[in-house]
Amino acid sequence: MAPRSYVGEARKRVGPKRARIRPIIERLALEHADAKIALRFRTPLELLVSVMLSAQTTDVNVNRVTEKLFEKYRRPEDYLRVPVAELERDIFTTGFFRQKAKALRGTMAMLLAEHGGEVPEDFDALLRLPGVARKTANVVSAERGNALGIVVDTHVRRLSQRLGLTKQEDPVKIERDLVKLVPREDWARFPHLLIWHGRRICDARRPRCEDCPLAADLCPASRA
Repeated sequence: MAPRSYVGEARKRVGPKRARIRPIIERLALEHADAKIALRFRTPLELLVSVMLSAQTTDVNVNRVTEKLFEKYRRPEDYLRVPVAELERDIFTTGFFRQKAKALRGTMAMLLAEHGGEVPEDFDALLRLPGVARKTANVVSAERGNALGIVVDTHVRRLSQRLGLTKQEDPVKIERDLVKLVPREDWARFPHLLIWHGRRICDARRPRCEDCPLAADLCPASRA
């Protein structure tokens, strides 16, 4: 089933999006000064694994699983050394555990075969890893200090539509719209700001517009 669209909620006239983008970023940065990735990791490998496991589940759940997982699996070889069934049990509660275990093992094998066991920094090389799509590659690149795009998750999609920054539904097309608007130096933090705002204030069903720093003059979907 296609995800719900929020494009139709952006009805109010609030000015052109290019003129609004900097004020939006500035106000959200003040409101959510603590906005950052919620996944816990210590190394590029742990970052990659965490993001791969985060599909179709919560960051809280992933952190709960990886707290023990990263004590047991420290190197790519560790993911290949155990039986598949054992790895599946260890990540079972993240959901889709069979597909994720297969992707993890494929990725680890490729890291060893082509990258000396290290997570590549090259974006295209990341995309070639089994189970790594554009969103995962964007997250990994951004958290390593080299954002090459803008992460689009459910919160970023919803808020970008409500804020009138895009009329697209597909995450790849939404990203294309956002990279044209958001200053390059903000590509890494922009999705975090939207994600935290989406969690704390701009709820999918009941947005708290009365508490939103954007509602009065920057958000065309404001109900305030």
